[in-house]
Parts: sequence; structure tokens; C-alpha cells
Amino acid sequence: MISSEKGFAARVPASLFGVVLGLAGLANVWRAAHAAWRLPAATGEGLFIVATTAWVIIATLYCLKWLQAPEVAYAEAEHPVQCCFIGLGGVSTLLIAQGALPYSRTVAIVLFVVGSAITMAFALWRTGLLWRGDRTPATTTPVLYLPTVAGGFVSATVAGSLGWHDWGQLLFGAGFFSWLAIESVLLHRLYTGEPLPPALRPTLGIQLAPPAVGAVSYISVGQGNADMVAHAMIGYALLQALLLLRMCRWITAQHFSASYWAFTFGATALAGATIRLAPVNGEGAIAIIAPPVFVFANLLVLLVAAGSVRLLLQNQFLPAAVGLSAPRASLTRNAVSSHGETQ
Repeated sequence: MISSEKGFAARVPASLFGVVLGLAGLANVWRAAHAAWRLPAATGEGLFIVATTAWVIIATLYCLKWLQAPEVAYAEAEHPVQCCFIGLGGVSTLLIAQGALPYSRTVAIVLFVVGSAITMAFALWRTGLLWRGDRTPATTTPVLYLPTVAGGFVSATVAGSLGWHDWGQLLFGAGFFSWLAIESVLLHRLYTGEPLPPALRPTLGIQLAPPAVGAVSYISVGQGNADMVAHAMIGYALLQALLLLRMCRWITAQHFSASYWAFTFGATALAGATIRLAPVNGEGAIAIIAPPVFVFANLLVLLVAAGSVRLLLQNQFLPAAVGLSAPRASLTRNAVSSHGETQ
């Protein structure tokens, strides 16, 4: 079994980086709301501090996992579902880089280089394995978006924030066309395959992220243009949000766990995209949609955060540790449950 000094770090799944995505996403929403509606700037900056603190803690513990319990970390990396969450380590670093930009351009650039390097390296490694085939259709879930789609879009957004719009447009293209290709595979699986088991249904929250995060990315590399493409991506994101609301009882058959942070990044990105376009939309559709989407995103993150605090107080937020000598199937089950059921 995992010794007591190794146990805690070994229990930290890569999917926990989703907490950073949700908090950093909400910080960006409040920064946009300050620019558009003059809401308090302190709220966004406070959320960025919280997101940075969460990033430092989770990144440190995840690195310790590889040092102290490499067998568990390798088992997660080999898992057909949980592996894709490892890419969020780089994506979360990119978001912290974006948040740090108003304070230090040098720090932001360093974090951007580190985050984009991790994101690109993992995306190439994981996609190279995916292209070899030999996958069970049941393991095809929205987590497949994370390495290339989330990585490409967020890298492009931060590049645009740094003023490197031509590089950002290249990165946007990588994320955009990966999204279209993967979505066709995913929808075919959802339409024709077996229903997702309850433990994996919260991954459907990621389905909102590509069009919403893509819209933010497009606005960033396009320097705020409110053209038809931006509106179309927001429209598709709204459709995904409504579908998730329509399916919420089915999706939430699994009791609350850390996996529900999967819903927060797409929701905050959708709010951020609409708020950024609201001032240039006058009294049009985006300006009307932006306030209720802003309220919904805040409520969603607040509810998920409150549920997470409750689980932390009950010592149920992280999955239970397993023995390093356990069979690979046991490690696999634990990797699934770390994103689904709380053990």
C-alpha cells in the first residue's frame, strides 16, 4: 500500500486542475465586467489571487505525486479517460500567465512559455497515441478536447493578450480545427454508443467549453472584433449550455464530486465572451444576453465551490488512495472514480 507520507500527493488527480480553470475563468469574467460595466475591480483581482493560490497548491501536489508515487501517476497517464486531464496542468499555467499580465509582463511571458510548452508537448504525445487507434468507444468522452482544443484556444487567447496576434491566430487554427474533428467523433459515439456511466457523465460539462473558449480566443486574436464568426460561436455555446440544462438530471445522477468543476470553465468563458462584446453590440442580442449569463456563471462557480468546501471538510474531496502494487485494473478504476465518484 501507499505509505502515509506518500498517500496524500498520490490522491491528487490531474482533473483537479479544473478548479484552477473555473476560478481563473471567473476572475477573467469579473475583469471583463469591470471594463464593460464598471463593476468592482477588486473582485476580479481577488479571484485571481485565489486561482493562483489553488494553482500553486495543486501543481505542487501533482509534481509530488510523480516524485513520491510514480506508479500511480503512470497509471493515470495510461488511463484512456483520466490521461487527458494532465494537459490541464499546462492550460492552467497559461491562465495564470494571463492573469499576471497586468502586474508583470515578464512573469506573464515566462509562464506563457512554460504553459504553452507543457500544453504542446502533452498534446503531441497524447494525440500521437490516439492516432494509433485500438480504443474502446466507451472511452470516447469530451475529455478528448482537452489536449489540443483547450490547449490551442487558451494558448491563442494568452498570445493575443500579449500582443502576439499572428502567433495567436496560428494557435487558434490548431484548436479550432481539432475541435471540429473531435466533435464529430464524440457526437457519433454519443448518438450511437452505450450511454455514459454515471461516473463519467459530468465530463459532458466540457462540451460547453470548445465554442465558449473558442469565442474568447477568437475575440482575443481578432482584437475584439464582433463579427458573425464570434456571434456564431457564442450561439453554438448557448445551444450547448441549454442542452446541458435540459440533461442536468441525467448528468447529475452521480452525486456531487470534484468532477463538477468540469462545467465551470465553459460557463465562465461564455460569460466572458458575451461581456467583452456587449459594449460594441449596443442594444443587440449579445448585450441582452450578457447580464443573465454573467449571473449564471457566478452562481454556478459559487455552488460548485461551496460543494467542494463541504467535501473538503468531510475529507471526501480527493479519491481514496490505492496500493502501488495493486493490479492495473484497480488503478484504472480509481482513476475513473477520481473524476466521478468520491471514494
